[in-house]
Amino acid sequence: MSDQITLLADIGGTNTRVAMARDGKLIHATIRRFSNKGRGALEDILEEYIRDEDCGEIAGACVAAAGPVRDDVAEMTNLAWVIRADNIARLTGTDHVFVLNDLQAQGHALGSLADDAVHSILPGLPAKEGSARLVVGIGTGFNAAPVHEGPGGRVVPPSEAGHTTLPIETEEDFALKTYLDAKHDFASVEHVVSGRGLERLYAYLRGEDDATTSGQEILEAITRGEETAVAAGQLFVQMLGRVVGDLALTHLPFGGIYLIGGAARGVVPWLDEFGFAEAMQAKGRFSEFLRAFPVSVVEDDYAALQGCASYLSSRMVR
Repeated sequence: MSDQITLLADIGGTNTRVAMARDGKLIHATIRRFSNKGRGALEDILEEYIRDEDCGEIAGACVAAAGPVRDDVAEMTNLAWVIRADNIARLTGTDHVFVLNDLQAQGHALGSLADDAVHSILPGLPAKEGSARLVVGIGTGFNAAPVHEGPGGRVVPPSEAGHTTLPIETEEDFALKTYLDAKHDFASVEHVVSGRGLERLYAYLRGEDDATTSGQEILEAITRGEETAVAAGQLFVQMLGRVVGDLALTHLPFGGIYLIGGAARGVVPWLDEFGFAEAMQAKGRFSEFLRAFPVSVVEDDYAALQGCASYLSSRMVR
């Protein structure tokens, strides 16, 4: 597939990033970012990109979607779009089309990112090469996916971890659950541990029914030491720690846990101060065991695009 151009897209709840790749490598100069607002479908964006960028013949396409994927069809969780591989094939003129969950794409990016794009948070312990890893996405929504290396290549199973039950341990937690149940019928991880979750926590602590303050404004308020914002940040980080600890025990990612997404990067300065490690490792007799797992944050905002490029390259050479 030397010199063949492939098309990539990373579709989030708010924005879509589109780019091209060659030989499995993302071409950074081709990256464009589109707002999803006012768009009826992904095809609107891809058609505009292909026309404006003069892509020429497209050898393959891979898109990463923030939602569940089944049989090459993705239903966006926080956007009224359905993404179908056959529609993309007709638009691009290639039969080599793959639809991944966005966390699958992030998992396929590991090992292809620049060294300075990965920042260590907890050192963990050394592990054998090929040990399982875990990517945890905290952006508009929440999800996670394990990363396994095998004789046939890398496998990143999809999941919808953000829609599991929010871990409740205290009376204060139960009060939050009651608040979320009244608004959403079910208190899930994503309702708290996400960019929108931080906004919900801030509104809850202020006694407001609806979230009207943006996540960025809350992060700025934390920096200023605003009391309610700090309390929201602490609750966010501690819930994040509990959830990551649960996922670590489920998947045993001795090769490392990788936090990904805008909300993850936003709270990095306060992970230590707000007790992330303590919350992650507070698992009774397994608390010491959890110290084995290294935790890092991925600073590359285009990691999912590189993951799409890597996945597509591996599939097209078979």
